[in-house]
Amino acid sequence: MTIRTVLVVILALVVGSAAALGVGVLRNATRTPKNTVPVVVTATDVPRFSTITKDMVQTRHYPKELVPPGSFGSVEDVHNRVALTSLSKGEALLDNRLTPVGSGRGLAAAIPPGLRAITIRTPTTASAVGGFIIPGSKVDVLLTVTEQDPKGPTGGSSTTTLLQAVEVLAVDQRVDATAQAKVEPNKQHSVTLLVTPDQANELDLGQNKGILHLTLRNPDDRLSATGRPVTLRDLRLHREPVDSVDLQTWWRSLLRGELKPTVEVAVAPPPREVPIAAPALVIAQVAVPTPVAVPVAPPPTRVYPPPPVRTLRGVTPGVTRAP
Repeated sequence: MTIRTVLVVILALVVGSAAALGVGVLRNATRTPKNTVPVVVTATDVPRFSTITKDMVQTRHYPKELVPPGSFGSVEDVHNRVALTSLSKGEALLDNRLTPVGSGRGLAAAIPPGLRAITIRTPTTASAVGGFIIPGSKVDVLLTVTEQDPKGPTGGSSTTTLLQAVEVLAVDQRVDATAQAKVEPNKQHSVTLLVTPDQANELDLGQNKGILHLTLRNPDDRLSATGRPVTLRDLRLHREPVDSVDLQTWWRSLLRGELKPTVEVAVAPPPREVPIAAPALVIAQVAVPTPVAVPVAPPPTRVYPPPPVRTLRGVTPGVTRAP
């Protein structure tokens, strides 16, 4: 091999290396534009209350001015955290949509501090609102209590609103809403609610003493229901008068065991019209003295003087008076 051939080979290698290096630089410049930062996004759809793993996420470069507030720049920042809502593929992960660091895994990690998750299992739940109660819905809980004595103030049974605007965490084992936003009624056997500890006590006692029903409400509805408990006596065509018993207080006392279902509450009879006798009119007899005739003197007679008389003697007139 001559020196000329060796130089040609070396020159070809240098030119090829330079071309390859230039192509690599151009590719890197295209892939990573200037003034961008990495943002963690989902690599697949993430169901609600799922634990984030490294294979579920990836990084994508965003322009600095378009970075969402609360986003993450490293996969390690979201590893083993739980998604509070459903996440779509390619969606940027935000801090307010994940559970706090170190809160654990699964549904328990999604329960806020101070609240509890309780499951209601009643036959009436299966047909509640035709299956439109799904995870994330807001519902009111109604309680129907039946008495053994129909002579009580409720007439035998009553229904009241036990809880209002309670969030549904899960329906059966499903923690995420379906694409049709509906659950088949024959597959809806239990509902898990997010409540306070006191509300959990009321629900547990209520489903042991009566029957629970769920009513669906708008999630943006913040108005409180002010309706009073409805009794069987109210549904009768002939409504008998009842006393002024506070049915809400009576019902809660019954659930707490302060009253027995068979207790009889005295009902005040209806007011009747009673004739009232007019008060006796007493007239005092006062002695009136007999009138006595008193002589009255006649008015004095007034004497007028005689009028003057004119006289004429010759051509001389005169005046005289009668004696």
